[in-house]
Amino acid sequence: MHYHLIGICGTAMASLAGMLQSAGHRVTGSDQNVYPPMSTQLESLGIEIMNGYKAENTDLPRDVTVVGNTIMRGNPELEEVMNRKLLYRSQAEVVREEFIRGRRSLVIAGTHGKTTTTSLAAWVCEVGGLDPTFLVGGVVQNFGQSFRVTASDYFVIEGDEYDTAFFDKKPKFMSYLPEIAIVGNIEFDHADIYKDLDAIKWQFSRLMNLVPGNGRLICGTDSPVVVEVLESMSGKLHTTVETYGLSDPAKWQARDLTFDAEGTRFSVYRENLRWGEFSTGMIGEFNVRNCLAVIIAADAWGISQEKIQAAFDTFRSVKRRMEIRGVEAGVTVIDDFAHHPTAVDETLKALRQRYAENRLIAVFEPRSRSSRLSVFEDRYREAFRHADKVIIAGVFNPEDAKTYGDVLDVHRLIDGINAAGRPAMTLADADAIVEHLAPELKHGDVVAIMSNGGFGGIHDKVLAALRG
Repeated sequence: MHYHLIGICGTAMASLAGMLQSAGHRVTGSDQNVYPPMSTQLESLGIEIMNGYKAENTDLPRDVTVVGNTIMRGNPELEEVMNRKLLYRSQAEVVREEFIRGRRSLVIAGTHGKTTTTSLAAWVCEVGGLDPTFLVGGVVQNFGQSFRVTASDYFVIEGDEYDTAFFDKKPKFMSYLPEIAIVGNIEFDHADIYKDLDAIKWQFSRLMNLVPGNGRLICGTDSPVVVEVLESMSGKLHTTVETYGLSDPAKWQARDLTFDAEGTRFSVYRENLRWGEFSTGMIGEFNVRNCLAVIIAADAWGISQEKIQAAFDTFRSVKRRMEIRGVEAGVTVIDDFAHHPTAVDETLKALRQRYAENRLIAVFEPRSRSSRLSVFEDRYREAFRHADKVIIAGVFNPEDAKTYGDVLDVHRLIDGINAAGRPAMTLADADAIVEHLAPELKHGDVVAIMSNGGFGGIHDKVLAALRG
């Protein structure tokens, strides 16, 4: 078949393009902004990309047009697809019908930690001999890519709660036919599409209800909202429910946590009986929870404790998740995707545990749709509590942010952080931050740069400035 993808250079759409080509299909696409790295990746695969959304693009014969979730009515190419009554589908629909249906699917969902947990699960399944197909919202460093297609019966996928397409506003995870679903945590996020927390809870309850009788629903009960949703579904679920966390009343618990420069060690208890001992090079309590969820899923699919530990020992994490971008003049520069206040807090807490004796400098760019809005302003005041110094950039594209609600007042946020006893300041952009920060950095400092975008190439600029 010939699939044409509108919005092909988005991370998820580019991954789908690669998967479809791996499955033997012809793939083309179009995008408004054709630029590396995704354009380079697609070109290396020999996938033709049309620059710009044009009605005449539809002159190219195809069997299915895949519409990315950023493509809205008024897009000239989409309008012509609809005028000509061409067959169109969402990314999630195509993933389900081409790659999941008929397979055993593990879907990892939750407000935070999805990408790391999915990447770890894919690697555990690989080491465990299951040869999984997978699709992840980031580059899995063990595989060097965000997707893979195999002939295996096993499929591992990140279950995004964001909406699917202009014509299908349900979360993407509703399309993924879970045999096993992991719901790690639930918080309010995506203020541009969800009215409130109740709207998000409703969608996760629908996901829980999709798990079949011969499957597993694995829920992180350290998240109070997950507990609330589970309680609301009492008597309505027809599958085995496994709860996990660091404390009672979880059925599976991680205890005896120890953190050091090498990583983390912990014991796993099942129904208060010691079940196993594990270690990981990852740091932070949140990563222990991620590991525990994967352990439960791997056990359900028959992977031994020895194979699980072997996978933990060799797991190289995900790009942009506490990724060390470089060390210059004794200064460690870290790149992290954190943008929700809970993720910022957990990331900085984990880095504080690893670098207990070092000065920790947090640099944050409000770039995601929710982080650019005032909805999380109070939460951000507390999120930087583990840092020794905080620098917050100006809101990315504030005029666009205004279309979704009240824009974050960065100066008021800085005042709040300072009032709480943490030195904080705001600077306009990456260049201004580097100009200010680089001269004051000293041997042993750790700079944690957090953004869900490129942040003006700030990581390389800091390292270059340190090199002199």
